[in-house]
Amino acid sequence: MRSKRTLLAVALMSAGAVAHAQSSVTLYGRLDAGIEYMSGLPGNNGTGSTSRWRQESGDWGTSLWGLKGVENLGDGNKAVFQLEGAFSTATGGLGLSGSLFDRIANVGLANDTFGTVLLGRQLQIANGDWDFDPFGQSNWSSASLVRGRNWEHTSNNISYQSPKIAGFDVYGQYGLGNSTDFNEGVAGAATGRTDGVQATYSNSLFQIRGIYDEIRDPLNGQLDNPFTASREYFVGANLFLGQFKVQAAYTAERTSGGVITPAGSPTAPTTADMEWGGVTWQATPAAALIAAVYHVNTNNGGGNATIYTIGGSYNLSKRTLLDIQIATVRNSTTANFGLDANSEGLGGLTDGSFNENPVPGHSQSGVYAGIQHSF
Repeated sequence: MRSKRTLLAVALMSAGAVAHAQSSVTLYGRLDAGIEYMSGLPGNNGTGSTSRWRQESGDWGTSLWGLKGVENLGDGNKAVFQLEGAFSTATGGLGLSGSLFDRIANVGLANDTFGTVLLGRQLQIANGDWDFDPFGQSNWSSASLVRGRNWEHTSNNISYQSPKIAGFDVYGQYGLGNSTDFNEGVAGAATGRTDGVQATYSNSLFQIRGIYDEIRDPLNGQLDNPFTASREYFVGANLFLGQFKVQAAYTAERTSGGVITPAGSPTAPTTADMEWGGVTWQATPAAALIAAVYHVNTNNGGGNATIYTIGGSYNLSKRTLLDIQIATVRNSTTANFGLDANSEGLGGLTDGSFNENPVPGHSQSGVYAGIQHSF
């Protein structure tokens, strides 16, 4: 009798182990913090120039945490989900006020042969630019010169990721506005209707990618601001040469022509063209050095700007690294791009709140050093 009970217990434990093996949930995250100095900031009256020190969170990469899971449904099919939210290590506050999972909240089905379909909130497809940015996790890089256009998130999204076939893969997104107007967003939405498609080819020597996407103005459904509601055309390339990775890209933001002038903005550009190039030298398995140049040009007198930057990281372990970046942005007479991805605003003032854009025609420089830990 005792042996039968023992066999039954072993059988139940085995069944539990099998069920557990078919489903898994992973907790993950990243914490980024450091000290930052920046000069070329506007004064509180929107004129002149001043500087400041601050404790920062997210300069090398957004601080975030998340949960992701997979359940094996058999025959190569899986149920998958992901929840991810940003936060500040400086204050503990959420990345988007009132939203626990402001970056990602989706669920879907995956098949080894046919690909993955997801429903829910996701990173907007333009985030695919970052795989080709030498400072892809940095706060001072390509996003700065398109004022955060390639940092967007989209709600009500349907996406498809194909499997990789002979080095090629395709990714597509469609985000519903959930409004009575097809192109608009619901009241308070960050974006209206969004869509996009991305095609990538990868091999051991190089990688190339093309992206087309659009983000609609949630208030009127229009394409009326190159930095917030526009079409984007992107092409980028990575070249892998042993210890060196060379990266270059071009991106064009286009509107439908009619543009809403931001509060206090001296100009209303309808187009923005940006290109960049850079190189990463993996000097040792732990140490990497990076140098890059980013340039943007806008029409209608919006001017142009260039960021010159160097930096690097040193891995103390597989999960912890130290980082540093030094950067300066040079503006033409009518441009006021800053190192951070700030929205437009003359003299650093937007809708009455303080904004760190420099005064038009002025430069801005900064340096930060920090630590980042992943789990």
